Amino acid sequence: MTTDDGGGRPQRQGLAGAGRDVVGPMVLHAWDVFLQQAAAVDLDRPTRLPGWRAHEVCVHLGCWPDHAALADLVDSARAGGTGTPPDVDGTNARVTAAHRDAPREEVLAALHRSREATARYLAEEPGGLDTAYAVSTVGRLPLLSVVLGQAYELAVHGLDLVPLGAPPPPPEVLQAGLAALAEVTGALAASSGIRGGAGLVTPDGGWAFAADRGGWTVRRLGAGERPPGAVVEAAADVLLEAASGRVNPAAALVRRRLRVRDLPELMMLAPIVESAPGIPGGPILALAARTVGGAGDLLGRLRGRR
Repeated sequence: MTTDDGGGRPQRQGLAGAGRDVVGPMVLHAWDVFLQQAAAVDLDRPTRLPGWRAHEVCVHLGCWPDHAALADLVDSARAGGTGTPPDVDGTNARVTAAHRDAPREEVLAALHRSREATARYLAEEPGGLDTAYAVSTVGRLPLLSVVLGQAYELAVHGLDLVPLGAPPPPPEVLQAGLAALAEVTGALAASSGIRGGAGLVTPDGGWAFAADRGGWTVRRLGAGERPPGAVVEAAADVLLEAASGRVNPAAALVRRRLRVRDLPELMMLAPIVESAPGIPGGPILALAARTVGGAGDLLGRLRGRR
């Protein structure tokens, strides 16, 4: 039986429970860096994402009159977090098609509006919303966990822009992306009743999460620290690219760009892929299932998230 605070929320809610003073600076700094990256590239150049220019990458992250993702999430949290997850692929296709010919200035302005919407939420919305559940693209999560999830998306898409001439995301942005990855995975594990955890380890440190029916915890790892249990270790950019499917994690293992310790324990988290196919980190969890459990080609079932 899940232990909660009497209001239906787990007592332990990871970084969402740590509050805005922890999460806010990570997310807003990730936005500031991405805005600089977007301003530095030709938006008409193709990226490594099939069919997407830098234009489409930026459009789908922007805030438009017909697409205000954070406002929708706030409404969901206020309404009790009921309903079904939105179709992220369909939404991306609709928004990018609608704004395919938007001028560069409009695209960059839409990105600034997204950053401003996040800053406004952190400054003005009541703190009780942070741990209220909203229906996100991967399921029900505390609203502040979803806000932190922006850091993951901005770090990954920042890496997408590097081959086009953008400056690389700095280490603190990559670490914020890993923090978001640990937060979302821990939250979904707890909501699924899965007991388990893992460390995401880089040469500069990393993040570890642990979950059970009572909630989840997320903590920062120092340089050289390797927590007990399952560990996925690589350079921060490689971890993010493996988690997002930009790099094949199996190939990264063979080339020793990525190391995994205690695959059986990591496999305990693999059922999350069944309930949330588009979860960040899905390719790594699916790799664990294929390597240890022979659970079939879960990688082929992942949603085509960008």
